[in-house]
Amino acid sequence: MQVSGVDIKIFKSKRKTVSIYIERDGSVSARVPETITEQEIQELLKAKEYQIFKHLAEWEQLNENAVEREYVSGQSFLYLGKNYRLKFDEVEAGKVNFRKNTFFLNLTDKDKAKELFIKFYKEKLNQKLPEIIKRYQEQLGVQPNQIKVMELQNRWASCTPSGNVNFHWKCAMAPIDVLHYIVVHELAHLIHNNHSKLFWNEVDKILPNYDAQIHWLKINGAGMDL
Repeated sequence: MQVSGVDIKIFKSKRKTVSIYIERDGSVSARVPETITEQEIQELLKAKEYQIFKHLAEWEQLNENAVEREYVSGQSFLYLGKNYRLKFDEVEAGKVNFRKNTFFLNLTDKDKAKELFIKFYKEKLNQKLPEIIKRYQEQLGVQPNQIKVMELQNRWASCTPSGNVNFHWKCAMAPIDVLHYIVVHELAHLIHNNHSKLFWNEVDKILPNYDAQIHWLKINGAGMDL
């Protein structure tokens, strides 16, 4: 559906209100009640036109922090909130080697560097998540079903109705306190599968300073990419 030249993806569900979202790739989506007509959706979105353009302008400003990384010696890559330089050297092939605050790749792996970095981030996140999840699931009194690290497109993490919790491999780029927030956020969805006041109260009980982590993601999220 288009509103004033902006393409908006419509998702209907059992809800009472209309919510507008600017996804991380700049696309616009709307969650609407499943009972309303196409004409009513059009009118509601038209009424929210100012809000849509305001959020799009904010997205463009925040995405000025986006970077285009090249796989050359000296290029920096994020890991747990800090930038580390890449160096091509005679190291073990077929993997990203990280030591002495430097990423190392064998020169023969240059053409598949992105693939190897993704593998590195997935492995590191899979190593760090179990301990973090165990800590917070006990505090929240929840029990997730399956935990997966995967490609999630425009989400940092997700929680399914069946209790599966998924994390984007890019979460390994975030500072450890931001990673803790992402974990708490998703585990809290096992109690409240929404973003209601009750949901945020659960997050606040565990991480009273969660606003700072949201702010970090908002400002730096565009730079968490390859």
